[in-house]
This record gives sequence, C-alpha cells and structure tokens, in this order.
Amino acid sequence: MKQVIKIITGPLLFAIICISLNSVSFNANNMHIAIGLVVWMSYWWVTRAVDLAVTAFLPIILNSIFEMTAMSSVISNYASETIILLFGSSILSVSMENTGLDRRIAATFLKVIGDNLRKQLIFWFVVSSIMSAFLPNVVVCATLTPIAFSMLKFAGEADIAKSSIGSKILLYIAYGVGIGGLATPLGGVMNLVTVDYLQQVTGAEYFYTSWVLRFLPFVAVLLISNIIYMLRDVKKSDSLSGSKEYFSKECESMGKMTKAEKLSLVLFAAATVLSFARSAYQALLPGLKPAYIFLICALLSFLIKNNDGSYVNKWNGVQKKISWELIFVFAGGLALGTLINNTGAAQALGDFARNSGLNGGFIMILVILAMTIILSDITSNTATAAVSIPIVISICSGLEINPIPWIYVATIGVNISYTLPTSIRAIPVGYGLEPKYMFKEGWKLSLIVIGLMSVIAYLLLMYVPFFSEV
Repeated sequence: MKQVIKIITGPLLFAIICISLNSVSFNANNMHIAIGLVVWMSYWWVTRAVDLAVTAFLPIILNSIFEMTAMSSVISNYASETIILLFGSSILSVSMENTGLDRRIAATFLKVIGDNLRKQLIFWFVVSSIMSAFLPNVVVCATLTPIAFSMLKFAGEADIAKSSIGSKILLYIAYGVGIGGLATPLGGVMNLVTVDYLQQVTGAEYFYTSWVLRFLPFVAVLLISNIIYMLRDVKKSDSLSGSKEYFSKECESMGKMTKAEKLSLVLFAAATVLSFARSAYQALLPGLKPAYIFLICALLSFLIKNNDGSYVNKWNGVQKKISWELIFVFAGGLALGTLINNTGAAQALGDFARNSGLNGGFIMILVILAMTIILSDITSNTATAAVSIPIVISICSGLEINPIPWIYVATIGVNISYTLPTSIRAIPVGYGLEPKYMFKEGWKLSLIVIGLMSVIAYLLLMYVPFFSEV
C-alpha cells in the first residue's frame, strides 16, 4: 500500500505544481509543466516509487502529450556521446571482472600492508579512492567489499554487526569510493552529467585534465579529513591479525597473470590515458573523443580469449552486467534539463532564486552543498546530479553570474554521501554493516565535510580565477 501511495503522489504533485504555477505566471511555453515534471521525477527518484530507469523516460512521455519542445531535442539525450562513453566503460569493467583482473589488482595492493589496524584502514580507504577515480563506483565497492569481508572472516571478525573493526573497514571502503569518484570524470555517471552540462554551457569540448586540476584541492582535503576522523578512536597498537597472510595466500592462489587479464588491462589503460591526453591529438583527430575511444576499446575486448580458447566477453553475458539503469537515469536527467531550458523554466527558476535573496556568496555555496549531499544520501548520486545541475544553472542564469564554478560546487555534493544505506552504501550493509552505525558516523562527518568544502569553494571562487573557468 505504501508503494502505491508513493506512485500516486508523484503525478499528484505534478498536477498541483502545474495548476499552481499556471494560475500565476509560469504558463508561457508550458514552463509550468516542465517545473512540475522536475518535482515528479525528483519525488519518484528519491522515494524509488518505481524503478529509477522507469522515471527516466517520463520526459519523453510528457513531451509527447504536452509538446513542450521538439521531440528530437529530447530523444537525442538518450543517445548522446556521454551515453556512448558510459556504455563503453561499462563493457571494459565487465571485461576486467570476467578475467578476475579487478580482484587481482585489489589483492596485490593489499598484500603489501601488515596487520596494523591503522595501516589497514588507511590502505582500504585509499585503495578504494584510487580505484574509483577510474572505475565506476559500484564496481569498485562491489569488488572490494567481498574481499574485505573474506579477510575479516579469516581474521575472526565475520560478525560485522558486532565487530567495530569490520564495521569501520566496510564503511570506509564505501566512503573512499565516493571521494575517489570525485577525482576524475571517469569516477561515475554523475560526473559525466557535469561534463555534459559544462559542454552545453561553454559550447566547447571539456578536457578531463581540467577536471583533475580543479577538484584536486577538494579531494585532498576530503581524504585527509576523512582519514583523521576515521582514526580518531583507533590506537596505534590495534591490529588485525592474519590480514597480511590472507592476501598473500589470495595472490598465490591466483597464479600468474593471464594473457586475457593483461589485454583487459591494456585496453582499459589505453582508453583512460587517451581520454586524459585528448588535448594532445585533438587537432589531428578532432572526431576521436573519449566516448568513441572507450567504445573502440570496448569492442576490442570482445576479441580477447581465455587460455581455454573461450571468449572473455560474450554479449549475452555482458548485457546482464551493464548498469542500464544508471545509463537511463543519466539520459533522463539530461532530457529533463532540455525541457527546463527550452520552455523558459530555467530562467524563471533563476529569477525566483534571485528574488529569494541568493546572491552568489558563501550562503549560496553552503545551500547548494548541503542540498546536494542530502539528496545524494536519500537517492542515487546520478539521480541527484540529473536533478540538481540544471537547477543550479537556472539559478545562475537568473542571477546573471558565471555558472561554471557553481556547477563544480554542486558536483562535490553530488559525489559525497555518508549517512544512509542507499546507492553503493547498500553493498556493505548487505555484508552485515548496521545502518545505524553508518548513520552515527555519517551525520557528523557530513557536517564536517559541508563546512570544509564550503570554505574551500568560497576561497577558490573569490581568489582563484582559474576555478571559474573550464
């Protein structure tokens, strides 16, 4: 019954918003319908009234009924270059999983540390951050969490709910994945939402190196502050006996790196390096953008064979492991943004924000960060990006200020979430982590991070012109 109420509430909110705005001054070009759709989709995404992907197709349905803008401009969002990039990177991730390369990378990193608990915690946290900078967050979390659980079981800490050590390790794997995802555009679908909107705003191709340079201060502070908070109640003498032995045995059992693993690694490395080095060959190959590089490498992965002669990737198996839902959520968010812009709703929302007292200062930074972090906790990071980024652009338009730094600010909040077992944080909960422990640790860390990120963003906005450029 609760689910039925959630489903009904979505279109009901849509109707209320449309009627209310239509009676005021939001009826021109059907902008009241676009704003109502924002509320409808946001509610369904937050409450998960229906599958996330189902909500993502509402822009097509509503536009076919109300004809808010040309349907071609809406549908094109579901087959954009970024969708191609997502598709290609997903296939490469499946290739790494099918060969066992992902587990080998994790075990190789982790065998070099000893049994000291502080070193263990820092290493799990940093490794998850590094891996998630180049691999989808869900892939990294789903790979590292079972490895950590197996190690904890080997060390006699299998009951995660009763193990403070086990709970902390699993929790900070999830936290590290979120922070690392902010480091590069490849860290998650939500970052590609940002890239797409930056390209729309500037009308130019966005280079991945620009992202790394601008988010580096935030990632550095996040890593340091999270580690300090993580170790606040861990003594230097605390240990997790048997962990080093476990990973040594794990690496031995894998044997030598297979040819299939090596080729999978080469393809992923090639796609990543060429994407970041785009500015070096743009003039020579203007059409070879990161999306197509990843697609080429993804298609080549279907030619890799295992030692027994079987193919590593077969379409029937690959398609079951691709996160189609995230891809469609991304596309649906872009389509929603198209409707907001083309109907004039973006300008109307911006004017409303300006009249509400927001003026582009510290308070606006604080509000954007707080709201995006809260939304990321409640729903998926991708859904949050799909809803929040176009609204931030609309606010900036109304205030007549440069939207670029504010898009960056919103992206920080989109990537970070601490308190609730939603999105990737549901994975460690599935291995026994208590949600109440996550909330207890998360709400305090959220306040710390909101404060730190707001101060850094304000200083960069005021004193570093580089931050306001692409």
